[in-house]
Amino acid sequence: MSTTEQSAPQKPESTPIQDTPFGKKAAGPVGWLDDRLGLAGVAKKNLRKVFPEHWSFMLGEIALWSFVVLLLTGVFLTFWYQPSMVEVPYHGSYTPFQGLEMSAAYKSTLDISFDIRGGLLMRQIHHWAAALFVAAMIVHMLRVMFTGAYRKPREINWLIGLTLLLLGLVEGFAGYSLPDDLLSGTGLRFVDGLIRSIPIVGSYAEFFIFGGEFPGDVIIPRLYMAHILLIPALLLGLIGAHMLLLIYHKHTQWPGAGRTEKNVVGYPMLPVYAAKAGGFFFIVFGFLAIIGAVIQINPIWAYGPYNPSEVTAGSQPDWYMGFVEGAVRIMPPFETDIFGWTFSWSVFLPGMILPGLFLTAGMFWPFIEQWITGDKRDHHLLERPRNAPFRTGFIVAGMSAYGVLWIAGGNDIIATQYRLSLNTITWFCRVGLFVVPVLAFMITKRICIGLQRADANRILHGYETGVIERSPDGGFSERHAPLPVSNQYSLTAHERLPVLEAPAETDANGVAAPHGRMAKVRAKPRTLYYDGALDKPTVDDVHHAEEHLAGHDGHPVELGEDFQGVSETGVPKVH
Repeated sequence: MSTTEQSAPQKPESTPIQDTPFGKKAAGPVGWLDDRLGLAGVAKKNLRKVFPEHWSFMLGEIALWSFVVLLLTGVFLTFWYQPSMVEVPYHGSYTPFQGLEMSAAYKSTLDISFDIRGGLLMRQIHHWAAALFVAAMIVHMLRVMFTGAYRKPREINWLIGLTLLLLGLVEGFAGYSLPDDLLSGTGLRFVDGLIRSIPIVGSYAEFFIFGGEFPGDVIIPRLYMAHILLIPALLLGLIGAHMLLLIYHKHTQWPGAGRTEKNVVGYPMLPVYAAKAGGFFFIVFGFLAIIGAVIQINPIWAYGPYNPSEVTAGSQPDWYMGFVEGAVRIMPPFETDIFGWTFSWSVFLPGMILPGLFLTAGMFWPFIEQWITGDKRDHHLLERPRNAPFRTGFIVAGMSAYGVLWIAGGNDIIATQYRLSLNTITWFCRVGLFVVPVLAFMITKRICIGLQRADANRILHGYETGVIERSPDGGFSERHAPLPVSNQYSLTAHERLPVLEAPAETDANGVAAPHGRMAKVRAKPRTLYYDGALDKPTVDDVHHAEEHLAGHDGHPVELGEDFQGVSETGVPKVH
């Protein structure tokens, strides 16, 4: 890809680092390393790479720095945590549990919370960082979906991002289960039910994972190894691949003056972007430290040690796993017996198949959209969500389905706290899972089309200046002014809508056209994809509008000294 980079205006450069006293002293060791590793050429090429600047690009950085905080606090916790399910008596600082039999894992977690200096703070920072890590990944991926940043050539990076999200969910669940308290044990019991529901092999899979019948005595050590070694190693590798592809493909950027598909406008990695990224890390770390210090999360001493014969009243998983529990709660009872085998579809379908459908739809969406639109070009400029009404409506529909399942996952808490009928909430979620996404899609699509029309109106008729004119016959109107060229460019930088034509069934010689049947199949979803979308004004339309605005003198009233109209952003002008 031949892509040029364009830096924002810079101040005059200071003394090169190699000419400073420190640079002269470091020249020897640095040269020694370069002779053996050859890093100078790579560093010279990549350390001056340009990154665009926009607040939405920080969402990915929040996820990255949250993961770094997870690694730092996790290392601290591993020094005292004991991944063992052996029963031991408790003789620590928490008086209500004195002499109580519990697992070594739960006892060590209590010791970290009450007897290790700073242990409770580290536990809470670690837990909050895990919640923020998953939340930032989800919001970051929503930004990528809404703006079309997954389009060619970034499909592989999109798949890596989805895999990172899936691993983050599994990693969060594994860490959530390690304290071996009654709440996390209830969550493990839920997962045990999901595994058992797998047709034919469910019971065998349960015995393999738990080392016998639930809860067994090996699941905590196994989760511990996965939590501190296997999954973090995969996350680190995929994050590295994600960043390398980001550098290779260049960063996407929002349309604007001077920004094209072949350049990147922003700041170089060194020194500007590196300094900003470093400062942002300390902001994220400080935020997590503050909420970890003042907002309690996962008070395991309030739940007690896990006992398979007990269930925590009002137990809820961490927020990012709530949609799975919600799907299981609203599924009607449905079982079948075939040749002596019992198939529990009321658990397997919502608990295993539905999350798989969400994941599969996300993985294949870039390729499905590319097949529908037929657009196989490289894209480096982001697309405003309003300019892709179908895609935006589809994403909002998925978000609304997730929200309905989220509500269903807490139906008992909602019923008790708001004194509502549990059955009414359950039936609302059952019906809403099919109705709400459709309504959300239709409303979102209409909003996007309305915003498209508003943009076209601003381009063709200018913006309202706030200056009221009176005509000779006594009528009043507001004076409009043309948008600045840079604003017009930003509003019209997206591609024009393709011309939709019915596919030809035969060629010029009357022979059946190749792939004619497939083209006919693709024509229907393609028409649906572009249905209602408004094309941007043509160049002739813009020139005609400029001539109209320039020739519109009218009969303006006298303006006072304190008012000079408003700018295109609605801010009063300074005279």
